[in-house]
Amino acid sequence: MASGPLRVVVFDLDGTLVDSQHAIVASMRAAFESQKLSPPDASQVRSVIGLPLDGAIERINPDVRGLQTQRIAEAFKHHAHVVQGAGSGGPEPLMPGARAVLDRLEEAGLLLAIATGKGRRGLISVLEAHGLRNRFVSLQSADDAPGKPDPTMLRQAISEAGADIDNAVMIGDTVFDLQMAHNAGVRSVAVSWGYHGVAHLNAAKPHALIDHFDQLDDVVSNLLGPITTEKVS
Repeated sequence: MASGPLRVVVFDLDGTLVDSQHAIVASMRAAFESQKLSPPDASQVRSVIGLPLDGAIERINPDVRGLQTQRIAEAFKHHAHVVQGAGSGGPEPLMPGARAVLDRLEEAGLLLAIATGKGRRGLISVLEAHGLRNRFVSLQSADDAPGKPDPTMLRQAISEAGADIDNAVMIGDTVFDLQMAHNAGVRSVAVSWGYHGVAHLNAAKPHALIDHFDQLDDVVSNLLGPITTEKVS
């Protein structure tokens, strides 16, 4: 176990730890269809993953506002809950290397947290499906703070961990994650396997970009100070 100041690694969920794009795309398309609107294509949906739900809906279709936005949001939540339920083919899968990197960081004495645009019910459902709920000292969701890139949920995660911004790093797959980290004054690491392209991620100027979770140990050591772990296969 490491000594010294508390250090916390804050993860985004969708697109970073969990491959949830198929469920999100299907739920968003069904939600628009429920209001007799043309469903968005997959690229449109991926481009807004991470934003608050209302804002994501209105960015997909700028003509949607007010009560119609609320109806689409409720339809999305309902469909997402159904997709995550029994008989839907199992939980949204973890990204390759996700469980192993959580093991290594925790073994090295770092604290783990989540800051996600997903609602709390969906967040808890995914974590419980993978036996990960108790691995995180803070769970921040769309129900706990303004949406990304507002820095509030990231600051709350760091505060609940008992750390400070100089000993924290944000890991995410979208420019919204990176902008949130910048707005909070927190170092950021972009992952290339998520829902925003590498060119867009680099334009947001993360402190590092990784192509696999095996690279995260060294990056965190460079950003927060040395950590010692044995990689778990």
